[in-house]
Amino acid sequence: MTVATIIIDMQADFFLPHPRLTQNRAMLIANINDLAGIARRNIFPVIWVKQVFASNLHDASLEVKRGGHRIVIEGTDGANLLPELDFGASDTILIKKRYSAFFGTQLDSIFNDFASKRIVIAGVNSHACVRANGIDAYQRDYDVLLARDCIDSHDDEHHRISMRYMEGKFGVAMTNSQIEAELRGNFESQVRPPAT
Repeated sequence: MTVATIIIDMQADFFLPHPRLTQNRAMLIANINDLAGIARRNIFPVIWVKQVFASNLHDASLEVKRGGHRIVIEGTDGANLLPELDFGASDTILIKKRYSAFFGTQLDSIFNDFASKRIVIAGVNSHACVRANGIDAYQRDYDVLLARDCIDSHDDEHHRISMRYMEGKFGVAMTNSQIEAELRGNFESQVRPPAT
């Protein structure tokens, strides 16, 4: 079984206005690059999820429309993945319009194509998009691993509460080293010849 890694909303507009994420940026990016490398070494797919809205916000969520928030606008630098991220040639980019990457996208089909029933979730913000993706994955019977070293939020309290809620409810939180051991075991079980 393939284990897919989805990395959510690592875009400039989600970092620039938030001191906490700006302070944690270098460590978070290093951990996410490490996680993506772990997935690739085990020949598992990496999917970078971006939230992108049209300039007139016709496809944006109600909160964004009502507030006139000009974030992650198509074609702007703010909608780009952070430049320090290690995007691999075999990686996939998926555009979403709501908190969950399952909403109105082909994510289920992508997972089916990869034969994935187990996913690793990373990115920001833990209390919003990360949590929504975890819940939607769980409701679809995916086995969810939460990349503890690779999830953060602009709000420390929301982050702690959300991680406490997610862990054990619909996912298992693991460090990168724990995830690497888990993925290596999964990969080896696929390539190991059956016992005779």
